[in-house]
Amino acid sequence: MTLTDEDLIDQMAHGQQEALRELHARYAPYLYSMGRRMLRDQGDTESCVQDAFLNAWKAAVRFDRRLASAKTWLVTIAHRRFLQALRDRPDTSLPIEEWDAPTAAADPTDTLLAQKAVEVLDVGERQLIELAYYQGHSHAEVAELTGLPLGTVKTRLRSALARMKIHLGGD
Repeated sequence: MTLTDEDLIDQMAHGQQEALRELHARYAPYLYSMGRRMLRDQGDTESCVQDAFLNAWKAAVRFDRRLASAKTWLVTIAHRRFLQALRDRPDTSLPIEEWDAPTAAADPTDTLLAQKAVEVLDVGERQLIELAYYQGHSHAEVAELTGLPLGTVKTRLRSALARMKIHLGGD
């Protein structure tokens, strides 16, 4: 007959090392993969999993199967150990990803050219461009604000952008 995980913890509470070996065989791979995702370092992960089982061995007398399953109890012990390992790491700066890098301020010449391109538009097109691109409204929000159908907003914006591009000398 195979003992349940909870029975193994009961045996550990009475000093049965074989119960610890069996529980380790059942859960070490699971805890290792969990730790690997959190810590991303093989050595730290192995050390933390060992510490988690050592902590489980020491705390087995306090395990209460009415409060949690053995798996939940072990995962909690390991998770706390992984978090402690993360806290114990020295602060290291992370490289700035390309998407997170600071952006340069707009070139004043570009800003002036954009303003001149907007001036070639009629009042209605200019309003749509200002709402969508300068104020950051979505096409649906622009349609709601202006009372125009969504398709009309999209068509007029596309047309306005094409006129601006021609004014700027684009193809």
